[in-house]
Amino acid sequence: MLDRHSKYPQNHSTDSEYFIYCLEAVPDVDTESVTEAQESLEHLVINFGIASIYNTCDTIEGLEERLNSLVLDDHNFKDYEIIYLVMPGEANSICLNDYYYSLQEIAELFEGRLSGKILHFSNAKVLDLDDEEAQYFLDITGAKGVSGYGNSYNGISSANLDKVFFNLFNEDDDMFEVVEELHQRHYAVCKLLDFRLYY
Repeated sequence: MLDRHSKYPQNHSTDSEYFIYCLEAVPDVDTESVTEAQESLEHLVINFGIASIYNTCDTIEGLEERLNSLVLDDHNFKDYEIIYLVMPGEANSICLNDYYYSLQEIAELFEGRLSGKILHFSNAKVLDLDDEEAQYFLDITGAKGVSGYGNSYNGISSANLDKVFFNLFNEDDDMFEVVEELHQRHYAVCKLLDFRLYY
């Protein structure tokens, strides 16, 4: 498990006021390899001083355990503005080890525990919710927003746009301003990947 204190050199100052928690679905948590998501997070801390915790899971129990330990055991949890989920799936589901779980099921696992957080999905999965599904997720978890992309990977990873999104939050914590700025700066990529925010 990586944490803010052991992952990066002590002399590197992280002056960010918020942290990103990244949870990535992998085929097997016991196999170690450096992923694109890890490299992106490393880039954020080195270039922008945005600290993060990176974890992996390969089952729904692992997902629940990782998020529970973050919510219940990490006293800095209030500082995590964004929970970054890098996992395959479909419009309203995630896929772990060939099993699909709906976002409603995920919402019920974390009832009331994600208050004020933004859940951001990489384009490893398409995010496509109808109004009712989005509202249910937000109401049950207490999350401030759910963001992601309407277009799937197709050889173009959202990693670079994700980094810009996270860095904009470092500069401004108004979710709507951030999304507007993201579109102004990177309109073509936002359009290509179909960036979307449910709130």
